[in-house]
Amino acid sequence: MKALVAMSGGVDSSVAAYLLKKDGYEVIGLSFELWDRRDVKKFNTCCSAETVEIAKSVAGKLGIEHYTIDVRDAFYRYVIEDFCDSYIAGSTPNPCILCNKYIKFDFLLQEAKETGTDVIATGHYARTCRAGTSDKSRVLLKKGVDFRKDQSYVLYVMTQEQLSKTVFPLGDMRKEETRALAKEVGLESALRPESQDICFVGNGNYTDFIRDFAPEALKPGLIIDMEGKVVGTHKGIALYTIGQRKRLGVSSLKPLYVAGIDIGNNIITVGSREDAMRKRLRVKELKWISVETLSETVRAGVKIRSTMKEEHAVLTPEGDKTVIVEFNEPQWAPAAGQSAVFYNGDVVIGGGVIE
Repeated sequence: MKALVAMSGGVDSSVAAYLLKKDGYEVIGLSFELWDRRDVKKFNTCCSAETVEIAKSVAGKLGIEHYTIDVRDAFYRYVIEDFCDSYIAGSTPNPCILCNKYIKFDFLLQEAKETGTDVIATGHYARTCRAGTSDKSRVLLKKGVDFRKDQSYVLYVMTQEQLSKTVFPLGDMRKEETRALAKEVGLESALRPESQDICFVGNGNYTDFIRDFAPEALKPGLIIDMEGKVVGTHKGIALYTIGQRKRLGVSSLKPLYVAGIDIGNNIITVGSREDAMRKRLRVKELKWISVETLSETVRAGVKIRSTMKEEHAVLTPEGDKTVIVEFNEPQWAPAAGQSAVFYNGDVVIGGGVIE
């Protein structure tokens, strides 16, 4: 059987390729050319020219075929432009989820079909299984066993077709086991540091990126308190997100946090920590995995950021397009544009974008 593995040059995808070859697959490594050769050189991606060379080196070490495809236009259209547009609209985007939705698994599946490959694979810490014994039963997405590295949150956008063809070789492993195995095998990527959350913002300063690509999001405006009193000025709504405390530039005897963003009036509202808490959310752009759709109210665990433990909530559908999430307890700073992902134990029910 053939396996097509997305190789970024990092330790996780390198070990995924190694494990599949060890299991008897004919493994082919695939890297994506995303961004590195565009006009602006100071921003790098996890699939920069340097990391693609590392992926090629690892493939050579493993004795597997490797090639690269150019997806720059799609990456720019679906990830970079959305990233900038979201900040202009006063919301906080999640480019990793967009990349999984529009780039990584779409192109992997397309390449697999064209090359007659049996399965596709990545180095994500997640698992899949069938809900039943029939080939027509739904494919479930489950958390990885390493709760600290579980990446099911960023994979909820996968389709049934993609899940049915995907294997996650690291789903039953812990990160320290992955690194230890990479060292044992002698892979060049063994000591590479973790990739950044926003991979295409090479120096970690997304402000510079927004300044270059969406300067209209940096229009100054007013900062008001919860009573509507003007307490300062901001440097552009793109620089602020719900729950932010640092760099507000407002003098106060008590800690202040961003509690609201009014895009229409270009106003930031600040308040106490409690003012940034929310118990009720509306979620749009729904994607379902374990069910075809949600037709009735159910209880679920819900994550509103990838690093948190899911919290108990009730999901109430509003037709087919939105769901109301009502938490048992108020949650810290849910931000429009981020994703809410729904769980039943280890199984991903689905998810969507916080409105």
